[in-house]
Amino acid sequence: MDTSLISPQTVELFSLLTGQKLRKEDITPPLLFLAGLVTVLLGVIHADGTVSAEEKQRLRTTFTELIPANNSLRPLVMPMVKSVQDRQVYNKVTVLLALTACFSEEEKLLLISFGYQMSAADGTIDEREKQYLQNIANRLGIAGRFLTVLEASFSSQTISDTAALAEVHSLLDPAQFQALDSMFVRAASHIIQHLPAKPKQQKNHKSSVSSYQELKNFQEYRQQLDAVCGKLGLTLRDGSDRNVLSPNLPEEVTKISRKLESQRFRVAVVGEFSKGKSTLLNALLGEEIQPVRDIPCSGTVTVLTYGLQQRVICKYTDGREEEISPEQYKDKASISEEAALGSFGEEIVNSEIKEIIFEHPNLELCTNGVEIIDTPGLNEQAERTLVTEQVLKTTDAVIFLTHAQNLLTEKERELLLYLKQKLNPDRDDEAARNIFILVNFADLLRREGSRKQARERVETFVKKQNLIVGENRIHLISAQSALEAILDGTENEYVKSFQDFTKSLEQFLTVERGAIALQQSAAGIKQIINTGCDELSQYREILEGNLTVSKGDKANIFEQMAEASGRDVKIRLLANELREESVGEAIESWNEWVEGLGQRLIAKSDGWTSEHSHMWSQNELTKDYSDQFVRDITQEIEDWATQKVQSILQENTGALNSQINEDIDAIRQEFQKFDKQLSSNLVSQFNNLAMAGNLGEIGTTGSGIAESIDDIGDGGLFMGGLGIGAVAAAVLIALPLGIIPVILGTILAGAGGGLGWSFLDGDAVKAQIKEKVCELGIDKFNESSQSILDKIHERIIAVFEERVEASSGAMSKAISLWENLLEQQEKHDRQNQAECEAQKVWLADKRRELEQVQNQIETILNQSAR
Repeated sequence: MDTSLISPQTVELFSLLTGQKLRKEDITPPLLFLAGLVTVLLGVIHADGTVSAEEKQRLRTTFTELIPANNSLRPLVMPMVKSVQDRQVYNKVTVLLALTACFSEEEKLLLISFGYQMSAADGTIDEREKQYLQNIANRLGIAGRFLTVLEASFSSQTISDTAALAEVHSLLDPAQFQALDSMFVRAASHIIQHLPAKPKQQKNHKSSVSSYQELKNFQEYRQQLDAVCGKLGLTLRDGSDRNVLSPNLPEEVTKISRKLESQRFRVAVVGEFSKGKSTLLNALLGEEIQPVRDIPCSGTVTVLTYGLQQRVICKYTDGREEEISPEQYKDKASISEEAALGSFGEEIVNSEIKEIIFEHPNLELCTNGVEIIDTPGLNEQAERTLVTEQVLKTTDAVIFLTHAQNLLTEKERELLLYLKQKLNPDRDDEAARNIFILVNFADLLRREGSRKQARERVETFVKKQNLIVGENRIHLISAQSALEAILDGTENEYVKSFQDFTKSLEQFLTVERGAIALQQSAAGIKQIINTGCDELSQYREILEGNLTVSKGDKANIFEQMAEASGRDVKIRLLANELREESVGEAIESWNEWVEGLGQRLIAKSDGWTSEHSHMWSQNELTKDYSDQFVRDITQEIEDWATQKVQSILQENTGALNSQINEDIDAIRQEFQKFDKQLSSNLVSQFNNLAMAGNLGEIGTTGSGIAESIDDIGDGGLFMGGLGIGAVAAAVLIALPLGIIPVILGTILAGAGGGLGWSFLDGDAVKAQIKEKVCELGIDKFNESSQSILDKIHERIIAVFEERVEASSGAMSKAISLWENLLEQQEKHDRQNQAECEAQKVWLADKRRELEQVQNQIETILNQSAR
């Protein structure tokens, strides 16, 4: 519905029909449809000159079904009916054309459909009523064959034109109306229920969207590299058991092997509700797995992954896990219809479900190492947005959906920029490589020119905002049409466009993600092999008498081992001291910052906007302001965390890092002294082992390849999860009842169930709502202040613990190298000449085994690069 077409004359007409002085912004799509519906229904009722009891009842039932009792449009129904009836607007075609000037083809057909239902209310469709509807339909440009379908549907006649029936089903699909208002969704659902079932094509075998050959190849190379780890582990374990190689080496190989085994590509589908996320997921999977309703339904994170058998595991916030049936899954993965239509967040806020894992042995993509994440959505509610944020860190690719007929709304543009920020942290000047924009419902764009314009609009925004880089990141699709063809085993243009998208996604995952992951794992293995070769060479030098550890050297080594242990204790004590200082400084800074928070938020509320009317959509208007309050307070906390907490942590962790680096440099210097004195290569072993550990320890949790190829090093003070601002905002919103429901409930309760401001000045009404939102929101914030501080405390502790563990690992590796040198010397001291010669042969065999593994790695990398 294009409300930009509302003219001053239309505004005057609506003021006349409602009896209120309206402005253009007060005339919403639901109000437009209500006026058109009242006019058409009354026209049908009066067309035959009589008004039956059945028609009166049908009129009341229609408005009761479409408009809930608490909806602000309900009080307008009877006054509008009386006005249209008194002025006989239904006989004035030019007035009806003015009322429907903004309507799309689908909306006009929906309007006429209710006319045919009214005509059949008394059991038969009167010829005069039929003629009335045909005249209006002709002026609205509705095809005659569609009218034949509607007439036959409501008079229980056989429909011979199955193609027209299928097209009416497509045009009135409730999903087409989700971008407007829930009233349209209910209206379309109501009409669809009265149509004969959509004709189905004869099903062939289910077709596959793609062979996913590149993904299969990547999985094969990953498995080959893991097999190499297994072979290498046996060689190193043998050396460790003989007290020749450090026991750390097979442990590091195990870490890399676990990473390879757990690696999955993680692809998240995000966007506002009503864009067809669930249908897209079903098309990707090649099965109707996800629940699809005509209202926003995703209530929690669902991870669809490969499993040996079909099963659903529900994970709860208290750590419990429960296997549930597929039928239970569809209920648990959805929020209730009442909560979805009401846009209230209590159900999500109070949900005990953390995530749902859906395992299946035959799902497309998943069988090739991809996990697909169905997110609760962005911008539906602040609660669901925060749930979605948590998955972005470990996501390899994000698929963002927009609706072809409501393309890149202002909120969607904000969300895309937000996604770029979250997926590209600290690189604002760089475009993101891992965002794919899908323009769904492309089948509604009937002309090629319209499709071209849609693509150009997206491309223009992407280019202007430096949003995305990479080939084939924008696709026009129809997920529903593609899914139907896939399930029917047929081919059409939408399957082809969907295949183009899946191929580009596959190319990105394998080339820009998978290849890097393989190379990083291979680099870690090579570092371990280098360390093993160094230790074998060191032992050979001992066997040949070129390297001898004297009693004095041994005493020095024991001293160095004790020194390394002491350094570890000293680092832990310093970390505890600096951590407490950081917490104290953060609390002091927080208290200073909180003092002026209320005034800052009140000032920001002047900039809050909403498309909803203060007259007909007070609930939606209040929700918009509530969401903007949450956005502003989240940004306030994030800014404070970035400017103050990060500054505190940088200073204190800087002091800790300096001490850690000083201690590690001291260890290196001791190794260098021994290397110079004994002609050993301890420094090389230490550096190689440290690098192998870094490469092996990243991404071992199975969270996805995105995490496993993250930058090695500091990675920012808040890597590994949400920043402090978002964590604090999550605590704020996720308290019992949440901010938004409390605000709405308080305002509505204070107004006796309705705001009653329809006749006040619009700006004054909006100012009152903003004031109440700020008042209640700040109260809620104050209640949660201690919880937020607790979360900040936890995050600061985690930052210091991360550095302490890294330091402790380095100390442990240094001690293991000293121990290995001593064990090699002691082993040699116990051997006779013959045993020494046998050991040299064994050493040569082990070196050849390591070289063979090295060559195998190179072969795998070369094959994967082709």
